[in-house]
Amino acid sequence: MIALAADCLLFRSASGESFPFSADMVSVELLGETANLFDSEFVRHAANAVFHYFKHDLNQEIVSAGEFAKALEKVLLGFAVTARSGAAIKAAPPIREADLRRLACESGKGFELFFFPLLRNEVRRHLRLGPKVLRFRGLRGCVKQLAGARRWSRRCQSLQEQILHYLRQCLTTESRLGEIALIVE
Repeated sequence: MIALAADCLLFRSASGESFPFSADMVSVELLGETANLFDSEFVRHAANAVFHYFKHDLNQEIVSAGEFAKALEKVLLGFAVTARSGAAIKAAPPIREADLRRLACESGKGFELFFFPLLRNEVRRHLRLGPKVLRFRGLRGCVKQLAGARRWSRRCQSLQEQILHYLRQCLTTESRLGEIALIVE
């Protein structure tokens, strides 16, 4: 049996056949009134998020096309309600951005020992301003900088997961002002 690539899921069709797909191979077409609410890039990102949910959060290797479609529909319907109300269009939420690569450089030779406290301080600093969206850029470069790696490795993957977990934990601990969206790129 051929091993499934790490970035693929098996999609089971209604006929019972399974096909391997990566997140980039999933395409979605919207019909009806919802087609006017979202641009193609937004839908692509939503599909990638649902793909990630099944692959990494639920640790599934096989998902039926119906399950995937239902999960994606649920996500898009949540955004459609907001878009129809006009709240998302009229008042874009305040977005705060931070550069993870810069924090990794500032941690110097202390690597993770100094990086994680700097990261917590950065989260606190941004949360004091009351954003609705907190975006961290440069994750891949940050991880490679901290790991001292030129190429992506298992160590890099593990460190990336630690940083993401730490960010979620910081946000849960520090955020008292309601819901905040976390974006890590």
